[in-house]
Amino acid sequence: QLQASGGGLVQGGGSLRLSCAASGGTFRSYTLAWFRRAPEKEREFVAGIRTSRHEYYSDSVKGRFTISRDNVKSMVYLQMDSLKPEDTAVYYCAASTSTILSTIGRSHAYTHWGQGTQVTVSS
Repeated sequence: QLQASGGGLVQGGGSLRLSCAASGGTFRSYTLAWFRRAPEKEREFVAGIRTSRHEYYSDSVKGRFTISRDNVKSMVYLQMDSLKPEDTAVYYCAASTSTILSTIGRSHAYTHWGQGTQVTVSS
């Protein structure tokens, strides 16, 4: 089970840190990711981190967002800096047992999802 938090309203150029708490399962064995869905748009991959701690980002957030994980606390984080209005969306954390690298950005590979947290960036 995943529980996301940390969303809110922020001005453009500001920062937010999303958190996702996991319970149950073997946390360290999961690939973890953040996805987002903006109004009237498809859900899209934002960032992912494998069990090896290798990180992957969409081009739209690379250099501005940082994903991290704490296997002791069973937490995954998304530090979002230099936020833009186009980052406005509901953000979801997700967990996958897939070890295939090509699936890291594909939502169908994720079996566990958090409830989503709203991020709104004003211009």
